[in-house]
Amino acid sequence: MANDETTKPEVEQDELASKENKEETPQPELSKEEELEIQLKEKSDAHLRLYAEFDNYKKRVAKERIELFKTAGQDVIRDLLPVLDDLNRAKQNMNDASDVEALKDGVELIINKLYTALSNKGLSAMETVNEVFDPEIHEAVTEIPAPTEEQKGKVVDELEKGYKLNDKIIRFPKVVVGK
Repeated sequence: MANDETTKPEVEQDELASKENKEETPQPELSKEEELEIQLKEKSDAHLRLYAEFDNYKKRVAKERIELFKTAGQDVIRDLLPVLDDLNRAKQNMNDASDVEALKDGVELIINKLYTALSNKGLSAMETVNEVFDPEIHEAVTEIPAPTEEQKGKVVDELEKGYKLNDKIIRFPKVVVGK
């Protein structure tokens, strides 16, 4: 116990001595200019770090975009490969085929498979015949005299089908307009 009592006063004396030492070595007072310079350096450092972080973010996003563009079509291509395989099989059997109807049916099935694969990716064909001609969504190739009075200003024939991808026109239909 005597040992514990002697250590307490020694610890208190050490604490008092360290407080006195702190008081004896006062921190030099900084002038207003020096304080402002320190704050400026801190703000400049923070700004530089923020700029570097933003620059790294831009580089990372650009790299991710490039990767996305490289692999964007991969999904569609993967879904079209079975259609390509079917077309190759049809081509091989075309020379040996004796039943033309079976060959026609096979090609029709392949076409339907292609349309199904593309429509699953958001592709849809535009219906244009007998629609009112709209230069915003139709590309007029030529005008012909309208066969009937009610077909004036309407699409009479479609030369090339138009397509939308998720409600955005990716190919405008080429049409013949009645005048």
